[in-house]
Order: sequence, then structure tokens, then C-alpha cells
Amino acid sequence: MNRIVYLFAVLLSMIGLQSCELIAGIFKAGVWTGILLVVVVVGLIIWIIAKMAGRK
Repeated sequence: MNRIVYLFAVLLSMIGLQSCELIAGIFKAGVWTGILLVVVVVGLIIWIIAKMAGRK
């Protein structure tokens, strides 16, 4: 019984540590995706304003 509890604790900690690494990877990708999205949106807004100002 004691071996089963020990094995379960080891497996649970291994799964937990891998999920932390996965979350860190997702956040790193999320930061770069967010920065890229902001640059695209700002560029699109500037382009729209330039098109509207060019018509007058």
C-alpha cells in the first residue's frame, strides 16, 4: 500500500512539472502573438486614417 502511494505521488509530481513547462511555453508564444497582433491592429488603424484623410 505504501509503494502505491509513493508511486502515485511521483507520477503526480511528474505530470505537474510537465504542465508547468507547457504553460510557460504557451505564455511565451502568447506574448509574441499579442505583440504581433497589436502591431497589425495599429498599422491597420493608421492605414484607414491615411485613406480617409487622402479623400478630402
